[in-house]
Amino acid sequence: MAQDRPLNHDEMVAVLDWYRAAGVDIAVGEEPVDRFAQRAPQRMTPSPAAPTRQQAAERPAETPVLGGDPSEARSLAASAQSLDELQTILGAYDGCGLKLRATQLVFADGNPEAKIMLIGEAPGAEEDRQGKPFVGKSGQLLDRMLGAIGLDRTKVYIANTVPWRPPGNRTPTPEEMALCLPFLHRQVELVAPKVVMTLGGPAMQTIFSTTTGIIKMRGKWSSVAIGNHTAEAIPTLHPAYLLRNPAAKQQAWRDMLSLKLKVEALGLA
Repeated sequence: MAQDRPLNHDEMVAVLDWYRAAGVDIAVGEEPVDRFAQRAPQRMTPSPAAPTRQQAAERPAETPVLGGDPSEARSLAASAQSLDELQTILGAYDGCGLKLRATQLVFADGNPEAKIMLIGEAPGAEEDRQGKPFVGKSGQLLDRMLGAIGLDRTKVYIANTVPWRPPGNRTPTPEEMALCLPFLHRQVELVAPKVVMTLGGPAMQTIFSTTTGIIKMRGKWSSVAIGNHTAEAIPTLHPAYLLRNPAAKQQAWRDMLSLKLKVEALGLA
């Protein structure tokens, strides 16, 4: 077994990068703390008297640090009258804790006038750096998939269900999704696509409001309501999954051919 030794500069930078990718961004002490060994805090006695009704009314409301109010998100999203306005509102929105650890907002890419919309799950590390969805290795594969059926980013509009990168690329929590979903719905309403393709299981489950797995759902067309907009939608596998499982590219290719036929049938090509 190798003996402990001080890390050199490059190794320390690599460790810090790994911590940041995992969502560790605050140092809370020099030594680890065994939380299981700690005793539960003793309740103070006597307990303080409850405030009077007048005192409670005069006390300023506390602002939650990380949580947000879904009704506030819905109100803010509904107030946007254009995609630019929606992006500005999202950039100023602090209700979702994902924003605190992300480098920047990843709003969208492609042509906002397009009638074909692609929706993924959440930004990754490269997307977080560049501020655009699908620009890493999975994005490069997506571009090749689109090119194979005569499409590119000038003919489609690309967004994610969550516009900030989750720490360590984890799946967004239901609470985070609830806070971001009104903005996605409004984004779809403003783009008004005729055709939607979801990329990966989480995006499919969000748009199709289902808990069914992606393998059972992929390749099947449905008419779905996204906010106040209705479109023809088809789920397919996420490009990142295809990079890990090349054998699944055959299934994704069939989905892309189905998209091509739908686009031609609707006269969108």
